[in-house]
Amino acid sequence: MSIPAQSYSSLKLFDQCPRKYYHLRVVKDVTEPVSEAMSYGTNMHKVAEDYVKDGVPLPAHFSYIKSTLDNLMHFEGERICEYKLGLTAKLEPCGFNDKNVWFRGIIDLAILNHDAGEARIVDYKTGKSAKYADTGQLELMALGLFKHFPTIKKIKAGLLFVACNVFIKDKYDTSMEPKLWQKWLRQYLRIETAYTTDVWNPNPSGLCRRHCAVLSCSHNGRA
Repeated sequence: MSIPAQSYSSLKLFDQCPRKYYHLRVVKDVTEPVSEAMSYGTNMHKVAEDYVKDGVPLPAHFSYIKSTLDNLMHFEGERICEYKLGLTAKLEPCGFNDKNVWFRGIIDLAILNHDAGEARIVDYKTGKSAKYADTGQLELMALGLFKHFPTIKKIKAGLLFVACNVFIKDKYDTSMEPKLWQKWLRQYLRIETAYTTDVWNPNPSGLCRRHCAVLSCSHNGRA
């Protein structure tokens, strides 16, 4: 069984529950419904991209993010919105849709200061709370950016929760790459093992009954 390109979301899905990953990403016999919150988040990302990149005025219902975006635009450097990056299995940069792509990621906003060897990356979040913020996504985006832009040696990164005006910060430099890659490659190895053995054990939790779309699982209880 061939292993498709992975992403932060797929790695986290497998970590949450291999059985759920199997149904959503392997046999694809289940799809998760698009919620109102997900649609709102997609729209917010689009209007933020249009505003930062082309100066398109924000719709009235998104005007509350204007000051935050304006602050980001004050940083010096090349601004890139919704940057799609790919990496091969040898951790070499490639296109997002290349045949040999092994990992994919999309950076909501990157600000590259090539002269200083520094960059900023921001990932927009529309959740009402930052209580369960996970900076793992920032780690992977930073690792990908280092590969795509070798002049960049330091990255300041953040999860920007626009609704509650919270900014979860982290920072990375190229000396951290070996340790971070070791962490994420261990996670990938677990997925590789599941594909090889075709074993996809469930990982039951309190989310199964109310939130999981895999109704056929015995831990779901809603079938």
